[in-house]
Amino acid sequence: MSEEGAIFRRYLAQTSPAPIGLEIVRAEGSWLYAADGRRYLDLIAGIGVTAIGHGDPAVLEALERQARRHLHVMVYGEYVIEAQAMLARRLVELMPAGIDRVYFTNSGAEAIEGALKLARKHTGRDAFVAFEGAYHGDTMGALALMGNPAFRAPFGALPGPVRHLPWDDLDALAAIDATVAAVVIEPVQAEGGVRVPSGAFIRALRARCDRAGALLIFDEVLTGFGRTGRLFALEHFGVTPDIVVLAKALGGGLPLGAFCGGDALIGELAHDPPLGHITTFGGHPLSCATGLASLEVIVGERLWERAATVGDQFRTRIGGALVAPEIIAIRGIGMLIGIEFAQTSIAHRFVAGALARGVVINWTLNAERVVRLAPPLTITAAELDFAFAAMTDALAAACVGA
Repeated sequence: MSEEGAIFRRYLAQTSPAPIGLEIVRAEGSWLYAADGRRYLDLIAGIGVTAIGHGDPAVLEALERQARRHLHVMVYGEYVIEAQAMLARRLVELMPAGIDRVYFTNSGAEAIEGALKLARKHTGRDAFVAFEGAYHGDTMGALALMGNPAFRAPFGALPGPVRHLPWDDLDALAAIDATVAAVVIEPVQAEGGVRVPSGAFIRALRARCDRAGALLIFDEVLTGFGRTGRLFALEHFGVTPDIVVLAKALGGGLPLGAFCGGDALIGELAHDPPLGHITTFGGHPLSCATGLASLEVIVGERLWERAATVGDQFRTRIGGALVAPEIIAIRGIGMLIGIEFAQTSIAHRFVAGALARGVVINWTLNAERVVRLAPPLTITAAELDFAFAAMTDALAAACVGA
């Protein structure tokens, strides 16, 4: 183990007993370069953050330009910061009608917390609805929405009450009643195993929320910014939620989250009391500057269209080649693909085998038998060839003795 690796394990809080432990010294495009001289194809884009790859020139230029102007100058919302204002305006221009205002945060979990607070203030109700398999972050309110009880249980009583409904079950929507402040849903479950709901389910959910007087919150933290073959995943379903939550790719590689909604709704946070929801670093000028630069690359190159085409082609390709009794299903939408194995152990061996062959993939938190692929939207055909060959060999090795 290198000196840096030893320091990492000695002083940095660990999130698992066995971290991946790659020592990354440089990242460019779809590639990570390690201290040992090897390079790794990043087929998860930093868990959805680097949608346009690592080190995009436009993003780096925006970062340097803003850094030379100023860094932090005041808590969010008090001074006029050009990068914040320009990114907020651009997001609203790209959102469906009725989403008129943006509240910036540091992260997706913080954006979820803000959305939950707003829902309670707006409705005067306490309860929330989420779904089995859901993942919305790890702060206390967001954790209460978690669809995997194993992650909730160690932390005692969580904010709520929260009702967890079956995924994509029309009959279950009857549980949304006049006690519910909001329903929180990922338009495509990522950590739940890359599960795509039916259009009928999402439309029925919108209608049920309207009847019950509950807000509908779409968590687009991972699905936003072209990942699913549309700029925002909500576009697949023809409905507009009351609140859209964004993060990950929003910052262009820097920390940034947001929750977005109508003027009157978001405006409720500004009074009774004023400053009822504030953040020091949310909407940091550097993050907003890089976020705007990244967004303009995505929009200018219409990368969601590339995600739809290339993602479908790659899913078809691996579906035709990664054939084994141990694989139950290959599913996905755009450049978000899930490979479901019959056994967790084989999924984990497949992930380890791919890494050994220079490709970074991962399994999903709430469905460990499912391996997720979410490459940069800019990944090249040659890079996908490399990934395909590595995964084919990794599958063969993982299935030996299964």
